[in-house]
Amino acid sequence: MKTLGKKIRLLRHQKGWSQEDVAKRLDISIPAFSKIETGITDINLSRLEQIAALFEMSVVQLLTFTDAEQDQKVINELETINKKLMDRETEVIDLQKKVIELFEELRHNKITA
Repeated sequence: MKTLGKKIRLLRHQKGWSQEDVAKRLDISIPAFSKIETGITDINLSRLEQIAALFEMSVVQLLTFTDAEQDQKVINELETINKKLMDRETEVIDLQKKVIELFEELRHNKITA
């Protein structure tokens, strides 16, 4: 549940709300809400529905919500890795060409000798 708490905290920050703001909207104490965000308290379905409604999303959206910034970092990292892989493939192809050229040169030298 710690991951869910982090998602809730992120959503709260995106709205610019304090823990007190959200606690009042949920009609719970600030410490109780803090325990939800830190994952100390397990959230029952009715509370989950209440939190999802507060952030104007479904329970499924809340449970599957991801940080767009984190997603973008992963995408950027994958793009960088993919570029490096393509560069290495190009290097391998160039080396294969050189090996073929050297083999042909050796073969040609053997025939003329």
